[in-house]
Amino acid sequence: MAIERTFAIIKPDAVSAGNSENIIKIIKDHGFDIEDMKALQLTQEQAKRFYDVHKKRPFFGELVEFMTSGPVVVMALSKENAVQEWRDLMGPTDSTQAPANTIRGQFGTDVGENATHGSDSIENAKIEIAQFFPELA
Repeated sequence: MAIERTFAIIKPDAVSAGNSENIIKIIKDHGFDIEDMKALQLTQEQAKRFYDVHKKRPFFGELVEFMTSGPVVVMALSKENAVQEWRDLMGPTDSTQAPANTIRGQFGTDVGENATHGSDSIENAKIEIAQFFPELA
């Protein structure tokens, strides 16, 4: 199996709760290479562009507001089957339904404040990585 890249965000809820280092350790412990990483504050424009796929959904405004409410950590991760492995490690979107051994089960609080984001496909991973790490695109 070939090495894949995926994109990850540690969201404002997990950063403000002081869980970034714990999440990064879990990522490394599960065999991911962190190709690049940076902390930043998303602007309204960046968040709207990033979540454009959801712009017609009723939660779009709340999502943009939440994602711009504090610092985030963005990462380009790699390993075999990275997209699916990262999604499995994160757990379900709704943290209340996430198993305790997943990141969202440990650090998320609900469906919105769920600690992390991950790409849902190799194609979207490429698009998302390019937005924040153009040198890796």
